[in-house]
Amino acid sequence: MIANPSQKYQPFAPIALADRTWPSRTITQAPIWLSTDLRDGNQALFEPMNVERKIRLYKELVRIGFKQIEVGFPAASQTDFDFVRRLIDEDLIPDDVSIMVMTQSREDLIDRTVEAVQGAKRAIVHIYNAVAPAWRKIVFNMSVPQVMELVQHHVSHFKKRADEHPEIEWTLQYSPETFSSAELEVSLQACHTAIEAWGVGPDRKIIINLPTTVENATPNVFADQIEWMHRHLVPREHIVLSVHPHNDRGTGVAAAEFAMMAGADRVEGCLFGNGERCGNVDIVTLALNMYTQGVHPALDFSDINGVARIAEECTALPVHPRHPYAGDLVFTAFSGSHQDAIKKGFGAQDPNGIWEVPYLPIDPADLGRTYDSVIRVNSQSGKGGISFLMEREHGVVMPRRMQVEFSAIVQRETDSSESEMTGDALWTLFDKNYLTTPACANAVVYHGHKLAEDGHHIELDVTINDERQKLQGQGNGPIAAAVDALGLPLRVDHYEERATGSGANAQALAIIEAAMDGTAGSTFGAGMSHNIVTASVQAVISVANRLNARGAGEFAPHTEAATA
Repeated sequence: MIANPSQKYQPFAPIALADRTWPSRTITQAPIWLSTDLRDGNQALFEPMNVERKIRLYKELVRIGFKQIEVGFPAASQTDFDFVRRLIDEDLIPDDVSIMVMTQSREDLIDRTVEAVQGAKRAIVHIYNAVAPAWRKIVFNMSVPQVMELVQHHVSHFKKRADEHPEIEWTLQYSPETFSSAELEVSLQACHTAIEAWGVGPDRKIIINLPTTVENATPNVFADQIEWMHRHLVPREHIVLSVHPHNDRGTGVAAAEFAMMAGADRVEGCLFGNGERCGNVDIVTLALNMYTQGVHPALDFSDINGVARIAEECTALPVHPRHPYAGDLVFTAFSGSHQDAIKKGFGAQDPNGIWEVPYLPIDPADLGRTYDSVIRVNSQSGKGGISFLMEREHGVVMPRRMQVEFSAIVQRETDSSESEMTGDALWTLFDKNYLTTPACANAVVYHGHKLAEDGHHIELDVTINDERQKLQGQGNGPIAAAVDALGLPLRVDHYEERATGSGANAQALAIIEAAMDGTAGSTFGAGMSHNIVTASVQAVISVANRLNARGAGEFAPHTEAATA
């Protein structure tokens, strides 16, 4: 990099628009959308789509709801010509959909383009030429008057050819290519030249498409350019003002949003931002940004995963896992604090209320995404995400302090494995730590129990140190009696029971928090059974084993029958 970039790169001159109005406006309705995936997007691929892949993507674009689709450059390749003919000959264009075809400003290419769309009910023909100083000087060696003569001649030629086929409803789209780098007065003159040559009126509208062929300024500058053109184009009531933002600065979506505020009626772009260099504006992001503001985009992204998979298969370009709305990880929280807030948000969300779940700007369900991938667990995860998965996938609702304890266990596991934990892996870890007898000295293996009818006396059938024993205990209930039978100075601080499912086959989960005299802190144990008493006894043994594994005490079991 050079020390002083101002010697080589000059900032884009601001627009003299002191009374600009777009900053105070909001987007209140969807624009007219045009998908250019099959043309601009296709020409930017390592391997352009064949006809079959283009047909598949075209049908998906129709299903999503695009009413205008740029289908190719039929004068540039036989593949594109054949594709356009197939759409028409096989009657694949719905009555409410208009196809658009592109051509450079050359008579032979315009003639070939008109030939390609014969038999269509309606067609938009997109004629363009570059108008910016660098292109005029370096690429074409043309003066401004020569540029205007080029526009007038070729638009008039297309009008003549279109008038020969009145059975087709024709629309001209004219683009002053490189608009974002051109003088506004030159762009306006080129547009007015095309408007006059086309004979714009109530029954002959025109689309004036203003591209950021190369995004070379901040989005507010583009918005000023659009508002200036919006004010000066005449007859404005017969003009559809369109924008075609690229993403060279990474601000294509912002430029499109500002342009709509500044007067644009129509937006051209690609699904997921495909296109030359850094891509065209991302229509998925742009549309769903509107959706999160309460404005329906008139496009159906209710199965965003399906749209992404078809786009990936047809273009051979992956959708980035962090892509807004559609990426595999965008509804995933790894941060413990994020997970906790999301869990609380789900719990508090009113199904009929305004969406306000922390960290999630949109309800994944609106995009056809389940919550299966909303929370994942790795070494950065907290108790919120862990408890969310345990509750959703296994019906285990842990007390808050148990969430803290179990999250530490999970973190130790993920730190050592350096991997993500699924819901099944979490369950395995929970089972290992709370439901399975630990492999440690003096561990108690539960076989069964007998509870007296009064509920105050219990006999535990257990194995300790490889010796099968019958332990006797008493208390004011099964839990106290089981603690007594084990002979530990155990203090039960908390007990709760829950069903882990619904119906006759649901199992009961008992959770006990206990402490031991002379030992700092407490720990948890759990038991699971179709019988709640059995689950409670198992939970006592579980917490006793966990305390014993920490070296908190020694068992002093009561092997003789207890007295009342």
